[in-house]
Amino acid sequence: MTADGSEPTTQNEHADSDEDDVRVWLVERTYGDDELNIVILVYATEDGRQYHRRERALTSFTGPKRETKAGLLVPSESLGTVDDPDTQARYAEEASRMAARHEPDDNV
Repeated sequence: MTADGSEPTTQNEHADSDEDDVRVWLVERTYGDDELNIVILVYATEDGRQYHRRERALTSFTGPKRETKAGLLVPSESLGTVDDPDTQARYAEEASRMAARHEPDDNV
C-alpha cells in the first residue's frame, strides 16, 4: 500500500491509462527474409491504418516471459502508417477478428 492507503500501480496498469497509447492487435507473424532465426510480429489498429512491428529471435519464443500477446498498447509515436489500401484492408480485417476473439493479454 502507498502512503495514501491505495494500492500501488504496476507498470502495466500505468501503460493502460496512458492517453498516448494505442491498442493494436496481432495481424501477421512472418520469418525475416535475410535471417532465418528472426520472427517479425506485426500489430495493427482495428482500422488497419497504423501498424507496429517487432522482431524477435526465434529462440526467444520459449518460456513464459516471451509469450506473444493478442493485443498490445503502444505509444502513438511507435506506429507507422499503412499506405497500401490492400494491406490496410487485410490488417483491418485481421485486427478486428483478433479483437473479437481474444482479450489483449491472451497468448496466441
